[in-house]
Amino acid sequence: MNAHPPIKSVGVLFLCTGNSCRSQMAEAILRKLGASRFEAFSAGSSPAGFIHPLAIQAMRRLEIPIEGQRSKKWDEFGNTEFDAIITLCDRAAAETCPVWPGQPATVHWSMADPVFHFGTENDRVELAVRVAERLMAKISGLMEINWSAPREALKQRLEFLAEI
Repeated sequence: MNAHPPIKSVGVLFLCTGNSCRSQMAEAILRKLGASRFEAFSAGSSPAGFIHPLAIQAMRRLEIPIEGQRSKKWDEFGNTEFDAIITLCDRAAAETCPVWPGQPATVHWSMADPVFHFGTENDRVELAVRVAERLMAKISGLMEINWSAPREALKQRLEFLAEI
């Protein structure tokens, strides 16, 4: 396990099984929108080892930088305290996740996976953009949360955002 420095602001970890598309887009979006108030991370249980071209294309269309990110295994963050852990794929949500230190608020935001979408390449890119736009709406709401509220209130707000 790599050692990460302590998180100084609100730390959010986005999880997907492959950590190549949805969780990478969520990390990039929160990095851009959250600036100095948030620290965004992503990981997967079985990382693909690359950022999927669909995620790169969607982020380019939305003018959100994704360069410098990499596919990571969730074990890399085993000793890192987060304020929130958000699963984005149903498969990752069904897996037994590590026990995260600090008792972060956890929630599942089920998102379609553009990687396995049938259709033309353009259809797949369009879906990736729609997923990214939906993530932007959820993450905008995440940034409005009072992070000093009790954990149960945080969890309720994160669950509310799952419905957006």
